[in-house]
Amino acid sequence: MRASYSIRARLLLGAALVLLAFMAGAGLAVQRAHEDSVRTVHFGRLQSTIYLLLAAAELDVGGALVMPPEFAEPRLSLPGSGLYAGIHNVLRGEQWQSASTLGFQPPFRRSLQPGQWRNETVDGTGGSFLSVSYAVTWKASSREVPLVLTVLEDRAAFDREVGAFTRTLWLWLGGAAVLLLLAQLWLLRWGLAPLRHVASEIRRIEEGEQSRIEGRYPTEISGLTDNLNTLIQQERERQARHRDALSFLAHSLKTPLAVLRSALAEPAQLPATVAQQVSRMDDIVQHQLGRAIAGGAARFAPPLLVAPILERIRDALAKVHAEKALDFSVECPADLAWRIDEGDLFEMMGNLLDNAAKWARSRVGVRVWREAGRLCIRIEDDGPGFSDTESVLRLHVRGDERVPGHGVGLAVVSDLVASHQGELKLTRGSMGGGRVDIVLPVA
Repeated sequence: MRASYSIRARLLLGAALVLLAFMAGAGLAVQRAHEDSVRTVHFGRLQSTIYLLLAAAELDVGGALVMPPEFAEPRLSLPGSGLYAGIHNVLRGEQWQSASTLGFQPPFRRSLQPGQWRNETVDGTGGSFLSVSYAVTWKASSREVPLVLTVLEDRAAFDREVGAFTRTLWLWLGGAAVLLLLAQLWLLRWGLAPLRHVASEIRRIEEGEQSRIEGRYPTEISGLTDNLNTLIQQERERQARHRDALSFLAHSLKTPLAVLRSALAEPAQLPATVAQQVSRMDDIVQHQLGRAIAGGAARFAPPLLVAPILERIRDALAKVHAEKALDFSVECPADLAWRIDEGDLFEMMGNLLDNAAKWARSRVGVRVWREAGRLCIRIEDDGPGFSDTESVLRLHVRGDERVPGHGVGLAVVSDLVASHQGELKLTRGSMGGGRVDIVLPVA
């Protein structure tokens, strides 16, 4: 089933969501920090105004509050200026208010613990205000007079300042987010370009314009391209084996068929001729089927434990050659595994061990080990050995006509080893008989 989405769309969507979440979080954090900073500055200015009131305040002999008509802060004298001050004389219950409060009653605080500061936001009939209050005990004429000083500032100025910064902040963050998304889109296009090139090469292979993936790709996908090339090569080799097998069958069966056709003229020899030629055609078919189904290099086959396969073949051959009471010795680590098709391993080892058992007098030995990343196989017997180490690898060539067989086994093994890019060598072994060495490289 073909996917209905693209990697680029998924990555871009994921990047956009992460970027938006980051920008939103960063923007809210900066906005909150700026708002707190501006609020602190405004409260600081209001505290300075409290100190200004403290410096200007006086009490007369009766404990009444006396304030100057004007202050260094001109907004306190301007009605509706947005800055309002008030002092509450707790003992006398009197309230002094700055001239800026003319026309409405601000929400001044009337009680507070002496020495305590209070920074807050309060709501009144005139709107919302930033408020700073301070309580002090004033000593006058041997008396202590508690005073509560409050300075209010219209919150509108604070809101305008914060709002202007917020609009500017989100405008710049939005612009930066758009630019980053465009940059991310370009980076994704550039980063995924090798995948597009691979897809393009595969299309050209499907259309017959090229035979394999030829481009050089980053490490992350070079394994994929190498495996694709291996699959393509294996498929072509398999098709070639099938063509060769069919061609060989068509060619090789001509002679037996011609012999059978000519034997029709000699009825007395017909049964023997038919039996002989049918046996020959059976050998040809077996050999070509073995070549056609050879798995070849099995990079994608799962690792196969070798020892259990050898033990099954040994047990089967011990029964087949029970009359010879052969001593089969198998040396193979129990954990040795190799990437190879199970059928190929059975075909290879079965033919070699069966051939060794036919020729052996009393002993057959097989040893399998790993060396320098390669699989090494050695099979020996105590028979007469090989008289010809080259011709026996060809079809229908047998070392001794008195030994049962068709001359097919070693030829099939040779083809199998070649399909795995391995090496096959026939020599004389330490037991005095034949020795077969096979070396298979890593698939």
